[in-house]
Amino acid sequence: MTTNGNAPQTAEELLNAVGPAFSKLRRTSLLEVENPISAKDLSRTLVLNIVLGHTRDSDKEITVGAVAEILGVDPSVASRMVSDNIKAGYLIRAASQQDGRRTVLLLSPEGAELMARFRRHQRDAFDYITADWNEHDRLEFARLMLKYVDSLAQLKDRGLAVDAKGA
Repeated sequence: MTTNGNAPQTAEELLNAVGPAFSKLRRTSLLEVENPISAKDLSRTLVLNIVLGHTRDSDKEITVGAVAEILGVDPSVASRMVSDNIKAGYLIRAASQQDGRRTVLLLSPEGAELMARFRRHQRDAFDYITADWNEHDRLEFARLMLKYVDSLAQLKDRGLAVDAKGA
């Protein structure tokens, strides 16, 4: 918690402050650290991260429709986002190896480099933001954040919808 007079005092206030904190975290993700990511490329990483996450296993494939479903957007919106990534050279459309009638998405080498740079940017931002935290708090926050994200994935796997559009 912060040391200002507006810091949540009760458990209820603390828990109610989490949602706005996530929104603020998203808005400040362009933090000026070394080699910052442009706002345009930051939005592109939403799609690239999905493609990367769903194609790590060589037998997994992802389509524009799946991107739309994961992002919770209309297929036409996802199609525009994917097309923007293709025009920027970050994604490639390819024929499915499982069903030749389908078109799937793959990261290009440039897309893989952008994601590597984005991961470095995220780590640099975390290190910068938590520089005055003690090591235990930094690692505990990282552990709990990963646990939180794993819980989100488990909810989705069980078919429960989680609406993240307001974040």
